[in-house]
Amino acid sequence: MLFSIVTPSFRQLEWLDICAASIADQGVELEHFVQDAGSPGIETWAKAHPPVKVTVEPDEGMYDAINRGLKRTKGDICSYLNCDEQYLPDTLRKIGKFFEKHPDVDVVFGDAILADENLRPLSYRRTVTPLRWHTLLRPLGILTCSTFFRRKIVEDGALFDPSWKIIGDKAWVLDLLNRGYGVAALNEPLSVFAFTGENLSHLQRVAEERDRWEKGLSLGYRLLRPLSRMHHVWRKWRAGAYIKHAGDLSYYTRENPDQRTTFSGLKLGHSWPEPKT
Repeated sequence: MLFSIVTPSFRQLEWLDICAASIADQGVELEHFVQDAGSPGIETWAKAHPPVKVTVEPDEGMYDAINRGLKRTKGDICSYLNCDEQYLPDTLRKIGKFFEKHPDVDVVFGDAILADENLRPLSYRRTVTPLRWHTLLRPLGILTCSTFFRRKIVEDGALFDPSWKIIGDKAWVLDLLNRGYGVAALNEPLSVFAFTGENLSHLQRVAEERDRWEKGLSLGYRLLRPLSRMHHVWRKWRAGAYIKHAGDLSYYTRENPDQRTTFSGLKLGHSWPEPKT
């Protein structure tokens, strides 16, 4: 089984080091594509990381970059991992085994760890499979750093709509649900998402895109929003999202980007940190 991982990149080479390291040590057959929009120093970075396939060209934003990268892949299982994200040990092995055991599943959503800008662990995010009406009405309930999908998604052209610059992952997941792909949740921690202070979800423009999304909703759908939220909370509660998750974690940090640092005896809750102002 060949894995294909695409990383959209622009002016985040320090974070890209960590991201690439977490992919390189997975111990499976893989190809890693970096789709860069012209970061200063990217050519030097590429020479220092020969296994990574780096393409430097202008794009129309992150989702356009991901599409460009995915079209270059050949893997059986695909994913995309941003520069400020990384995989935990054995993530790809776990995903490969899951897909082998569940041939009817096309997309897998996993749990993730949230970390601060210094990559100190903050919380544990348990996922549940997204539902169409919740995805339509509420913020996206999964993290794409723990999302994996079969090659058929790319071959079917079920890619990202580049007209969305910030909430394109929400539009993409809704499109997958509308198309009827088989989805499942793997309730194991698979990745780390870092709050760098520059995450797209924290930009002011996200409000503009949410307003654009809202205009496409009928009044009937909007009236269902409170019910959708309560139902989602109930599903998360049943999945054990609101208890503390204890255990050890091993991942890369900015202070030690060459080998994983182990964090022992953690007890992480479910909180989502508020963006800095």
